[in-house]
Amino acid sequence: MTRPPTAVPRATAVTAVLLTALAGLLVLTVREDGYFADPAGLSWLYAACWALFAAAVWSLRRVPARHATALVLAGGVAIALTGLVAPPRTSTDSFRYAWDGRVQAAGISPYDHAPADTALLPYRDDWLFPTGAACGEPDLAPVSEGVCTRINRPRVHTVYPPAGELYFLLVHALSPDGAHHKALQTGGAVLAVTTTLVLLRVLRRRGDPRTAAYWAWCPAVAVEAVNNAHADALAVLLSVLALGLTVRHRARGGAVLGLAVAAKLLPAVLIPGALSGVRRARDAAATLLPAAAVLTALYLPYVLLSHSSVLGYLGGYADEEGYQDASAGNRYALLRLLLPDSWAVPAVAAGMLAVSLYVMRRGDPGRPWSGALLVTGTAFLLTTPGYSWYALLPIALVALDGRWEWLGVAVAGAAAYLTGRVVPYAGTAVYAAAALAVLCGWAARRRARGRRRAPDRTTGTFSPAGEAR
Repeated sequence: MTRPPTAVPRATAVTAVLLTALAGLLVLTVREDGYFADPAGLSWLYAACWALFAAAVWSLRRVPARHATALVLAGGVAIALTGLVAPPRTSTDSFRYAWDGRVQAAGISPYDHAPADTALLPYRDDWLFPTGAACGEPDLAPVSEGVCTRINRPRVHTVYPPAGELYFLLVHALSPDGAHHKALQTGGAVLAVTTTLVLLRVLRRRGDPRTAAYWAWCPAVAVEAVNNAHADALAVLLSVLALGLTVRHRARGGAVLGLAVAAKLLPAVLIPGALSGVRRARDAAATLLPAAAVLTALYLPYVLLSHSSVLGYLGGYADEEGYQDASAGNRYALLRLLLPDSWAVPAVAAGMLAVSLYVMRRGDPGRPWSGALLVTGTAFLLTTPGYSWYALLPIALVALDGRWEWLGVAVAGAAAYLTGRVVPYAGTAVYAAAALAVLCGWAARRRARGRRRAPDRTTGTFSPAGEAR
């Protein structure tokens, strides 16, 4: 049926109105300093932002492709800019980034000294190391008598890998004096919008550009990639670029994947997806060897220049978060509902191995992000991470693949990080709901594929639509 002439502008206008409302609400949300004072109220604001996001993406379905691309990009820029209207609200990680960049600019390895080390006293300032009455704020850590810092875990060495450290150094070098948090937030906005551009480029050939809105308009991007300026935004950009390149240029894709892992270790979970459908050892090597070479090349200078381990606090962080001992934290929450705590880690290992082997054997080499989403999303559901910014990676994979039901893991991460402060087990409940949504989505898609592949009762032939994924 042909749509009436007024349908196209009406759909575009409705989507634009919803986007404007989302941007306005995000400004209010980012300005709300409620992480300590009113986490329940802030959770409701987040929920409203996600509801508007869902409505805008749904409305975009009726916008024709020739208008949708421009709308996705314009909306992505507007959403990213909302993260710049206030200092970081729900995370202090960017202050460590700023410190690591400053230390490197002075010719010192960020892996050699903790921020509280007195050897680095000459590099302190009142912004990162307030004194006196300013130390009464709830998100400051004590360093010494009358001195505190905005940097979290100031007595441990940095945990970030080398490409992330180089990014911190670059931002420091490009920042004017007194830029403070705005420099890293601006970097996050640039990374977020660039990721949207890469998504649109990939999807123009192998998908629907509309699905780029899952990343471009997502509230988590404004909050975590821009306002909190998490380095995950750099890793996400490199991950999307790596998977897009892998389809035609395995060596280039592998090299960029190595960069992504060197920015934030989490993208290592994309390796099975990058090897989707690979049958020959040389094809696997074409991806893995460049990735390993780039990772080694980035780590080597820091290894040679540092007197301490370049892994920094990584082992301590894993212990602190309960990844090595399931009974010590809130990790593996869904598995622990079904299994004894001592079985959780082996169950995760077995589950991840099974899903990875399935993707490498049965995955579509023309859509490596589809397998990557399955592996990454499964990892989130099995480990139930408690930090909302980790979910930036699966959000970008959803934008590439289009299976929107996996966005539930992003909502669950936010619930675990923020709502869990006032509602015990909120994260576990939302992770369970996310798992159910994924199962329902899988069943619905399988049923739809079955209908498309069913033979015509009159002719006995299969419908051409049966070839759709």
